[in-house]
Amino acid sequence: MKKKIGITGRNGFIGTHVFNVLSLQPDKYELIEIKQTHWDNVDHFYELINSCDAVIHLAGVNRHTNSDFIHDENIRLAELLVNVLYKVKHPIQLIFSSSLQENTDTPYGKAKKKSRALFEKWSKDTGNIFWGCVIPNVFGPFGKPFYNSFVATFCYQLTHQGTPEIQTDAIVPLLYVGDLVAELEKILQLPVGNAYQEITASKVLKVSDVLLQLQYFTEEYLHKGIIPELQDKFAIQLFNTYRSYIPHEKLFPKMYVEHSDNRGAFVELIRLGIGGQVSFSTTLPGITRGNHFHTRKIERFSVIKGKAKMELKRYGCSEVHTFYLDGANPCYIDIPIWYYHNITNIGEDVLYTIFWISEQYNPDDADTYFEKLNQ
Repeated sequence: MKKKIGITGRNGFIGTHVFNVLSLQPDKYELIEIKQTHWDNVDHFYELINSCDAVIHLAGVNRHTNSDFIHDENIRLAELLVNVLYKVKHPIQLIFSSSLQENTDTPYGKAKKKSRALFEKWSKDTGNIFWGCVIPNVFGPFGKPFYNSFVATFCYQLTHQGTPEIQTDAIVPLLYVGDLVAELEKILQLPVGNAYQEITASKVLKVSDVLLQLQYFTEEYLHKGIIPELQDKFAIQLFNTYRSYIPHEKLFPKMYVEHSDNRGAFVELIRLGIGGQVSFSTTLPGITRGNHFHTRKIERFSVIKGKAKMELKRYGCSEVHTFYLDGANPCYIDIPIWYYHNITNIGEDVLYTIFWISEQYNPDDADTYFEKLNQ
């Protein structure tokens, strides 16, 4: 039986990732979007919450020019939600995203701590399961620069010819948004709650160490086209985050350097600081391959013979980016994570394509999700 999950803050950075990941399991979850406009209609808001088996409360304000507004708005949302939860007569689980800033004297931290206390009291009064998840600094693909995370800001600046500046070189616990979603999904399955649950960071680093790594990506990848050395899972997560800020429509397709002499031509396809798998395919005229996306894999498509059209579309978005490649001028496109991609032979001859992907194929964990781009 499907579990009905209500998600507040669905259009925010974390909310988008939670919604997208859970939506990949339609046989397991039915997702109920609780939009900003729903909060203003108490009756409709109650109907939505009352239809849920669990609610993941992510809505809130963490930046504003008026610090009082940050505090008051977060408390207002918590009070609205808890008042409705008291009216629900069936068992319902609540997961609340609090913050390590609970331990600070900031308006945001104070509001998060007070909100968690409200939900904890509701849980004790009603016997419902409550998880107060105290979360470190979250980063990941598509975060809003100058708002969600300094990582998002640095990535955006480095990929848009800006110059990052470190305000305070603090030691920061960083949590990849994909790791956070995985943890929240585990919590959804648990029969008990915990009103104060610190979520473990993916990595603890100084701000300057993060910037050095991102500058390394810029030099190796953006300037030289080299897939950089990625020593652990966190480095891959940071690199995929960095890649999500690159304006692909401006960078790709990227031309190879061709060396020709009386014997023919030589083209170097890729330089790697990471392993993976290299494959090639032939595609008949008019045929399309792909129509899938990956959530963690790094992938490069190289057309070496024939004419091709490639399309990229970010999951959950409607805009399609179209690229044209020709083996007469060998070139490549790197695929961002969470982007559907396909390749079509638009020539009259067989299309030859070489693929590099950062992982060897594992049918038990393929990280490959299919859907046609035009759907």
